[in-house]
Amino acid sequence: MIKIFHVVGARPNFMKVSPIWAAFDSIAKYEQVLIHTGQHYDLNMSDIFFKELQIPSPKINFGVGSSSHAKQIAKIMVKLENELNMHKPDIVLVYGDVNSTIAAALVCSKLMIPIAHVEAGLRSFDRTMPEEINRILTDQISDFLFTPSKDANINLVSEGINNNKIHLVGNVMIDTLVKMLPKVTFPNIEGLTSEYLLLTLHRPSNVDEPQVLKNIISTMKEISNNIQILFSVHPRTRKILQDYNIIFSNENNIKLLNPLGYLDFLGLMKNSLLVVTDSGGIQEETTFLNIPCLTLRENTERPITVELGTNQLIGFDMDLLKNKINEIMKGKINDGNIPELWDGKASNRIVKVISAYFK
Repeated sequence: MIKIFHVVGARPNFMKVSPIWAAFDSIAKYEQVLIHTGQHYDLNMSDIFFKELQIPSPKINFGVGSSSHAKQIAKIMVKLENELNMHKPDIVLVYGDVNSTIAAALVCSKLMIPIAHVEAGLRSFDRTMPEEINRILTDQISDFLFTPSKDANINLVSEGINNNKIHLVGNVMIDTLVKMLPKVTFPNIEGLTSEYLLLTLHRPSNVDEPQVLKNIISTMKEISNNIQILFSVHPRTRKILQDYNIIFSNENNIKLLNPLGYLDFLGLMKNSLLVVTDSGGIQEETTFLNIPCLTLRENTERPITVELGTNQLIGFDMDLLKNKINEIMKGKINDGNIPELWDGKASNRIVKVISAYFK
């Protein structure tokens, strides 16, 4: 038996591991083990996703929780090293750009265990983002680099990575989206209007700076005079809103929602007029769904969503945000295109590459 370990730790990882797990599960020669680092520990940001995405409960959960980057990565590395020495997997798959990903890649590289990085090669070219450092370092020490788009391949080659390690497979998040879309129903949310804006915020550049966050919320309150806003609030963001004493009154047409399961959130996104976000994965999902997306960042590691998709970068320009929302509400919407290989079959291509290696 060939033993495959998958290391996940945060909600975006769950959507990526689901189709790959299913693809390997249909082949008898593979034994799979799922390790959850517990980087995301909120029930609706973890457990419900495993149920909805048909991922088995993790055999191992480190429960590291929230902490500084250094402490979180260190805790994961110590616990993971013990597990890998005990179970000796043949290959470890890591996903995306969270702290769990770089922690696992570092441990595997020291133990000489092959590393496969799913969603490799994405670059924002902004090293103030912790995720950018995670992406660059993970790619440098990985043995298999599975990329979602051609720009990712170009980035890796320009960084001196051997082309033989790089495999353009497409976007595994879209695999999950394609599979789950027929199951999506409209969530039952009291007082929901037929036309609404969906908002998410979690990036440190937006929520850790009091004035930046206050400007965003003030702008959204103003916009809510013209359209209902559904604000899906990340647990960390909710705490910061409380710490900064940012209050929403009944006069604001803004509904604060606890983190939703995958299907409910997908239902809200699919039926929204537009999405305002700082999430990388949502930029991709809205591109596939052809939903206008306004991204509150000055850069993106997913430029293909801007070049081909429905995504527009807003940065911190709140006047631009208001103007773009007004344009969309007036019907000025640019149709996007779905990027190459975002076809629901990326996980099968990954399995094919790894199976060829173990032959």
